[in-house]
Amino acid sequence: MKLLENKNALITGASRGIGRGIAEVFAKQGANVAFTYNASATAALELEKELQQYGGKAKGYKSDASQFDQAQQLVDEVLKEFGTIDILINNAGITKDNLLMRISEEDFDKVIEVNLKSVFNLTKAVIKPMMKQRSGSIINMSSVVGVKGNAGQTNYAASKAGILGFTKSVALELGSRNIRCNAIAPGFIETEMTDKLDENTVKAWRDAIPLKRGGFPEDVANTCVFLASDMSAYITGQTIHVDGGMLT
Repeated sequence: MKLLENKNALITGASRGIGRGIAEVFAKQGANVAFTYNASATAALELEKELQQYGGKAKGYKSDASQFDQAQQLVDEVLKEFGTIDILINNAGITKDNLLMRISEEDFDKVIEVNLKSVFNLTKAVIKPMMKQRSGSIINMSSVVGVKGNAGQTNYAASKAGILGFTKSVALELGSRNIRCNAIAPGFIETEMTDKLDENTVKAWRDAIPLKRGGFPEDVANTCVFLASDMSAYITGQTIHVDGGMLT
């Protein structure tokens, strides 16, 4: 039996990287997948076709999760097309790294807006329909950087740490309605973005991880499947580190 059979999932920022990996694994596990993208319509169309091959419904929506009105409109459109939203995965995110003494106000504000405010926007948009159906699983993508901090990433670390506090608060508010809210804190995950890094730098990172490898989008996706499925029915308000033991 597929773990997400007949469940409808909304995943933000799914046209590449971790988000794409989540969408693919969810489709394999029987979920109908609505996902957002911000730029590449071609990549989104390709992903739609790929996901549909697993037998479920899949549709991409061009939407900027950092904009409150767009988030509300997105949820309305997904509900009209899919009927319900059983799972929300707040995955959209960006980086604009720099040392604090050099970072601009614009770059600080933009990262907070895309990474943290988007989580507020989408969660606020889905909670009414989830409360009505008295069920739902909300999964927020944080980072090990939000737990331990990182030099040159004050904006990113602040946004990802904020997600952890938000997640716990939502879990406390909505638990009585059978709506669960958890966070995932990925470590070094190898995607097309990390492919551009210097090989010696990547090797040093891998060597410092107890499991001696970087993670893959599937590692994060499999954790999302667990948190989205009925197997985690008694888990809420938690942060799961998918980091190969990096913070151990």
